[in-house]
Amino acid sequence: MGSLANRLRRKWQGYGGYNATRAEHSFYDVFENLFQGTELEIIRQPRKFDKIYVDVRLDDDELSQIYVPDTEIIRHGIKPDCLIRNKETGKEIYVEIKRQDGWVEGKPRSAGRGNAHERLCKYFTPGILDLLRRESGISSPDYPFWIVFQGDITRDICRVKEIRFWFAGNRSNVCFWRDTTDTSPLIEHFFEQILPLLENQDELIE
Repeated sequence: MGSLANRLRRKWQGYGGYNATRAEHSFYDVFENLFQGTELEIIRQPRKFDKIYVDVRLDDDELSQIYVPDTEIIRHGIKPDCLIRNKETGKEIYVEIKRQDGWVEGKPRSAGRGNAHERLCKYFTPGILDLLRRESGISSPDYPFWIVFQGDITRDICRVKEIRFWFAGNRSNVCFWRDTTDTSPLIEHFFEQILPLLENQDELIE
């Protein structure tokens, strides 16, 4: 474990009562608090990818078969919920937070019919994945994104099975934050799975 991880763990252990409160925590607030005074920063709704589709070129044959508006398109892209950056290494991880209803006690199966979780699949597409790897400094076979689920979807057996199948055994880049009054599982996942992606390899040596 590198020095950054050690410092963050000591800082987290020093929070004491912060983690014991029964109030629901905000993902952003948890990490904004943790990162203060360190080389890590969290940015809410970064806009660095909100124009990635604007300059995509279509050939004349395809353009002749679709609607081409007269209005200039100046913004068309994606916007992660958060960006976590190591200012010293320049490495970044892109965070999607998905909160959704689900099929749990007292609810019908139809309560889990939402598709917010399906929208995360764009991160696995060749074009998006290639772009995010270039921008993040995180290369294959690692993934440059972190998907965090909240709400009843985290306990819906059908949705959880789908998500586990999509990630095919990878538990590093997906987190089910089932009890948002308890930040410990979220922070431990960050320490164990996400933080190493943001550090240089020589920083990981004891």
